[in-house]
Amino acid sequence: MSSNRFTRRDFSRLAAAVVLTGCAGSNANAQPSTSSATTPKKPRGRFDDAILIDALGTIGRDEWSPSKGDPLIAQDLNDAARSGITAINITVDDPTEDANVFDATTKTIATFQREIAAHPEVLAAVRNGAELRAAKTSRKLGIIFGFQGSAVLGPKLEHFDTFRGLGVRIMQLTYNVRTLLGDGCLEPGNAGLSILGRQAVERMNAARVLIDLSHCGQRTTADAIEASKGPVAITHTGCAALANRPRNKRDEEMKRCADKGGFVGIYFMPFLRMQGQSTSADVMAHLEHAIKVCGEDHVGIGTDGTTSPIDLTSEAYLREHRRWVEERIKKGIAAPGEAADIHFLCPDLNTPQRFQTLGEMLLARGHGEARVRKLLGGNFARIFGEVCG
Repeated sequence: MSSNRFTRRDFSRLAAAVVLTGCAGSNANAQPSTSSATTPKKPRGRFDDAILIDALGTIGRDEWSPSKGDPLIAQDLNDAARSGITAINITVDDPTEDANVFDATTKTIATFQREIAAHPEVLAAVRNGAELRAAKTSRKLGIIFGFQGSAVLGPKLEHFDTFRGLGVRIMQLTYNVRTLLGDGCLEPGNAGLSILGRQAVERMNAARVLIDLSHCGQRTTADAIEASKGPVAITHTGCAALANRPRNKRDEEMKRCADKGGFVGIYFMPFLRMQGQSTSADVMAHLEHAIKVCGEDHVGIGTDGTTSPIDLTSEAYLREHRRWVEERIKKGIAAPGEAADIHFLCPDLNTPQRFQTLGEMLLARGHGEARVRKLLGGNFARIFGEVCG
């Protein structure tokens, strides 16, 4: 049997994960939504008919843990509906872990599959352009499965077809550090794409999977753009010209991505400035710089945040945020700019309607409505459809 097929062992692991997540749905502490009648309709406004896409984010509260099989609660679903977002590229692997990453990823995918099936009035699976358009037409939030790491694919890419078959349509070649495919943005060696990395690019092109280069190092980014036969994405990043952080891309890299027909998404992360808390003003500055470099047809938003707002004064949140940052620093995967006293979001965009808010801000700065619609999701939708069908 070919090593890239869905093996008997893969099937048994996935079946176990589905059983576990099904059991988790009976959690007595959870408050799942009851029916479509209680789900609020998405708000109507200037961008109600626009496709709004978060190129990297998630749904639910900051503490929601799909990897543990937790069910969504009514608040999560209400915020998702209120957001007005058409689709989100949601990370279903843990790029910081190598051990048990296959089992953990299949469990997370099973959790999302269960939630989509349980809440068809709010959620929909999106694997191609047609399903993306259908999500918009039906006013649902589309869920795109994505990876931020490559360990889950296996040391010989033996699990690639398995996860492609489970709906994963966006795959990042590396996280912050070195992988078998190439170097991440924190690796001082800055090696380029490996032989296996080039094979991965070929597989992704052939299978119509969108290649993500957000956390990749400079040489790996350049090599992947050159090696790919089609557009690639940098789903969540900032501009190094404005804040010279390892997680931000240089003009040269963004321009090459755009010239290949690709997409650059600006995040709401602390890396948008060299010190202090990032705000919507920083997002605006990076968006406008990216437009100058890439052109308005190749830029968008990848918040790296959640649809639900976070209570930034909550002791539980502050305690967990400190713990999470400290753990990443100990593992050596924290990027410069990550700090316990800095929120990983823009406080003035800490609302489910952040895309509409950002759209109004762009209009107020003189950007035309046609351009704003491209930035809020139209550009990503076009490239996603071109690559994924």
